[in-house]
Amino acid sequence: MQLRRGFKTESATLVKDIRVELGLNTLQGLDPLRLASHLNIPVVPLTELSIDTALARFFLHDKKDVFSALTVFDGYRRMILHNDSHSPARQNSNLAHELAHALLFHEPTPAVDRLTGCRDWNEVREQEAAWLGGELLVSSDMALAVARGRLTRQQAKQRCGVSEKMLNWRLYHSGAIKRAERERARRRHSSRRPHSGRSA
Repeated sequence: MQLRRGFKTESATLVKDIRVELGLNTLQGLDPLRLASHLNIPVVPLTELSIDTALARFFLHDKKDVFSALTVFDGYRRMILHNDSHSPARQNSNLAHELAHALLFHEPTPAVDRLTGCRDWNEVREQEAAWLGGELLVSSDMALAVARGRLTRQQAKQRCGVSEKMLNWRLYHSGAIKRAERERARRRHSSRRPHSGRSA
């Protein structure tokens, strides 16, 4: 599905404002835990919860891909519960997604539809949170710097704390790859263009 017109530009502007508040430029990594603290949103790792041993083993070991993160509400106060058995890069992605929901002021909804018993999934909100979460971790400027060759992919992954998959998603879907390719094509065209000159 397509995000509404203007959403991507608004997201980039919002993230730039957040980075200013945190004292970061667009080519520095953004730690989701630091942002959560800035927004006064507690973050609780799954391993810190006192839960049944069998349930803990199920989510943390046997089927750890089943649960990534969720936001728990008390009125309009939020708390993020996340699966800290995931890799650091995936934890960053999980947290950024939940923080994006908060930054977009998405209203709380029941986790399960009472009538169907299925998960209550709002595709529009999830797509918005996915996009903004990606922008938080790999800014459009960062993606463009990588696409232009000013930073290597490895440098970007380390700086942003993201996986190869997340970095690739941002490089292609932010338009950074196409923009860098157009810039290189213009330079090649310009360098081949004959220079006009006047004879004395």
